[in-house]
Amino acid sequence: MHDLLASPSMKLKVCIAGATGWVGKPLCLAVSQTEDLSLVGAVSRSRKGQNLGDVIGDSHLDLEISGSVAEALETPTDVLVDYTNAEVVKTNVLTAIDRGGCVVIGSSGLTDDDFEEINQNALKNNVGVIAAGNFAITAVLLQRFACDAAKYLSHWEIIDYAADSKQDAPSGTTRELAFRLSEIRKPDITHPLEKTIGEKESRGATLRATQIHSIRLPGYVLSVEAIFGATEERLSIRHDAGSGAAPYIQGTLLAIRKVRNYVGLIRGLDRIMD
Repeated sequence: MHDLLASPSMKLKVCIAGATGWVGKPLCLAVSQTEDLSLVGAVSRSRKGQNLGDVIGDSHLDLEISGSVAEALETPTDVLVDYTNAEVVKTNVLTAIDRGGCVVIGSSGLTDDDFEEINQNALKNNVGVIAAGNFAITAVLLQRFACDAAKYLSHWEIIDYAADSKQDAPSGTTRELAFRLSEIRKPDITHPLEKTIGEKESRGATLRATQIHSIRLPGYVLSVEAIFGATEERLSIRHDAGSGAAPYIQGTLLAIRKVRNYVGLIRGLDRIMD
């Protein structure tokens, strides 16, 4: 950890990729309304060249939308926030790191190998990256409670729910939960997966030794359920997201403000919370 925070008289310059998306729109508004942050860049491939204020309905946001992160970062930027998608998030993050900027990742679709590459690049360039599968406080609490449960209960699996339009699986929230559980220990499996009678795929995907079952159906936004089993008892811990993006905003703002305190990758919002 090192101290790279700007002085109280300076505003952190923030660029948001995915600025016209579900989280991007309210996040742009939130950043623009703070006293310590300044929105200097907005990225949306489908809205390139348009005025951000016109697109999101706020005349105070007089900012031209860029078509790429590389283009947006031509304006000096302290922190890139990425709320795009699995197809472009890694490229966006590495582009920002290579230019010496810190990054907050809210997009899903990154694998453990991707995170390791991002971490190595961040260390090389002496910048911080904070990635959270979910910036909502209830998702953070799910992770914390699940990790506590894994210390006492030896068997668990995860069910990952999302809308049928979500292209990546498992979700970023689920990947992060599996990663955090693996730091506690590996779950026990009574009957070996390779000895499954029938279609082995029905037992789900194995991620960090945990079985993951991804459901993609209309009607869901995002839900994650960690199920723990023991003799004659069961514990279920579940997070359900609503249709609005408000729960993610405060967590993202916290990450923006703290990311320059670190060098390398930090996975999980709870690790930067006081």
